[in-house]
Amino acid sequence: MQLYCNSLTEYKRLATLEVKVGDLLLGNFHPIRVQTMTTTDTMDTVATVEQTIRCIEAGAELVRITAPSKKEAENLQNIKQELKKRGHTIPLIADIHFTPNAAEIAARIVEKVRVNPGNYVDKKKFEFIDYTDVEYIEEIDRIRERFTPLVRICKDYGTAMRIGTNHGSLSDRIMSRYGDTAMGMVESAMEFLRIARAESYHNIVLSMKSSNPLVMVQAYRLLIQQMMSEFNECYPLHLGVTEAGDGEDGRVKSAAGIGTLLEDGIGDTIRVSLTEDPELEIPVCRDLVKRYSSRKGHFSIPPIEGEKISYSYEYKRRETFAVDNIGEKHVPVVIADLSKIENITPQHLQSIGYTYNAATDKWNISDSAADYVFTGNQILNFTLPGTLKVIVYPATWQQATTSPSTVGGQGEAKYFPIYDAAGYIDSEVPSDPSISLLPSGAGRDRLNFVMIDCFSDETPVNDFTYLDELANNTSVVLCLSSTNQHAMPAVRRMFIELINRNIKNPVVIICDSNWQTADEHLIHYATECGALLLDGFGDGICLGMASEAYNNASVTNASGRNYLNNQTIEQFINSTAFSILQATRTRISKTEYISCPSCGRTLFDLQETTAKIRSVTNHLKGVKIAIMGCIVNGPGEMADADFGYVGSGVGKITLYKGKEVVKRNVDSDIAVSELISLLKESEAWVEPEEISHLFCSSSS
Repeated sequence: MQLYCNSLTEYKRLATLEVKVGDLLLGNFHPIRVQTMTTTDTMDTVATVEQTIRCIEAGAELVRITAPSKKEAENLQNIKQELKKRGHTIPLIADIHFTPNAAEIAARIVEKVRVNPGNYVDKKKFEFIDYTDVEYIEEIDRIRERFTPLVRICKDYGTAMRIGTNHGSLSDRIMSRYGDTAMGMVESAMEFLRIARAESYHNIVLSMKSSNPLVMVQAYRLLIQQMMSEFNECYPLHLGVTEAGDGEDGRVKSAAGIGTLLEDGIGDTIRVSLTEDPELEIPVCRDLVKRYSSRKGHFSIPPIEGEKISYSYEYKRRETFAVDNIGEKHVPVVIADLSKIENITPQHLQSIGYTYNAATDKWNISDSAADYVFTGNQILNFTLPGTLKVIVYPATWQQATTSPSTVGGQGEAKYFPIYDAAGYIDSEVPSDPSISLLPSGAGRDRLNFVMIDCFSDETPVNDFTYLDELANNTSVVLCLSSTNQHAMPAVRRMFIELINRNIKNPVVIICDSNWQTADEHLIHYATECGALLLDGFGDGICLGMASEAYNNASVTNASGRNYLNNQTIEQFINSTAFSILQATRTRISKTEYISCPSCGRTLFDLQETTAKIRSVTNHLKGVKIAIMGCIVNGPGEMADADFGYVGSGVGKITLYKGKEVVKRNVDSDIAVSELISLLKESEAWVEPEEISHLFCSSSS
């Protein structure tokens, strides 16, 4: 199978054609460009210009503006002239969906137009149409006839174009032939690209966006493979996770999708689609891009030879056996690192999802409660919640399991050792017979964590000595991390080695951050762990901070947004871990919101409405709610959601259950209440006070 990037181990940007957007060059190894999209009414020239300038000042290199009809397309001229008056010549992009006429106007004014193949000519009514091959070719001819005029205008005016496929807006024609698949997304774009190439027009960028990072990543990989197979060249790629949402969840979901591709040198321009003011997207984009500013060349990771890379295009979780509650069919576990706290108390466990009630002597355990806690050399002096287990260094584990003073006699049942690979081997087979082994017991016989630093500069490139001795030991969980600058591919390379050697021990991914701001930490964790989880690798995650970063942690991002509020660093990290698992759909612990970033088409205050809906539904674990500003991002983009709240007119909302309209033109003043009624009618609602928390006695 053809690889979708230059190498899975050596960092090198993917070679793409050069595209000119105004005076800005994109692709062909030029810097990765960052962009955003205005949220103002395009007919409000002053507001759009002022918001565009705020985006420019934040660092945007391109700005997209919606042009839903001819009048908005025509007003782009006024916007462009006013920006020029104020000293700004940034390339503008017209966002087009249903109106080819608007695209043809905009292409004569701005530097780039974006068209969506799913609704530029085709329609989406969720109807299955059984085309014969002849009928399908006739449909392609119809698209060629309607799309070619725009291609010729762009060619004549030197205007660039983005052919932007959205997973949720695949046409009925594509869905009928290819289904709801990443390959359907690819073919939707390729049909338009072939038409453009037939006109010798190549000033094109492509995108494959989805609200599901897994689908998005697979679609880009397949697109690259298809372009190389068909044309032996690749057009520049615009990366983004659409409808990512806001706050921590939006940043994590975006980083998991975009970062996974950037790690392999894929991507020429990016946009982070947040339900926030557009200028707040730019610092997140810049944090993503700057990770690769100094990354180049080979990083002592051996090449992958003879491996099966089908995981790259089709999700399949790596096959493992279970060790205790880790691996096999168990959801990935979360390990919280509390080792930097000097004296851990029951109050500290609140930061990782456990709240102790002294009056009732019971623990309240949240849906985002860590499964294990690493305490380093500390034995806890209080009785633990029934489900929580403790990981400690070997000497401390020996003390915990042999000392009668361990609280509640929990040593063997609750404490488990963590070794480096050499330490574990030595503890089992000491070279000096006079050295006694660490004692056997319930803990050691059942579960041992063994750390491996994957392909660091200090580790010989092909040193797999320890793997053979650890292989398939049914008490061993491997903990993979890497101090290599190219850390994610180093860990991925070790996963491939495990697969090639048929080693089925479960694996916990360990990821430390040396960054400073909240956004930087979020992006680092989501990229490093998300990239592996999206490829089916990993049975647990443990996030941490290097000591210097921990001691000097800034929890305020570049835009001034403070994610921690009154939380501890441990609480922030624990929340991030569960957000990563949620974003990669590997463990669901909360409500998922698929909310668009707003634009000039939006028919209500999206940020305020999203916050309002979140405040009354955030206890509905596993329910997916889409909040869409207009019909463009309506039934298509939210097709993955269980329920939808979509703007259908000024002050009017349409409610969906799945893809079906349930209530039309609901007054926005009562729409949230109507959404709750719909959730109740669909038996998806639980009263907040009736949520069944898991309580356990402190003596259990």
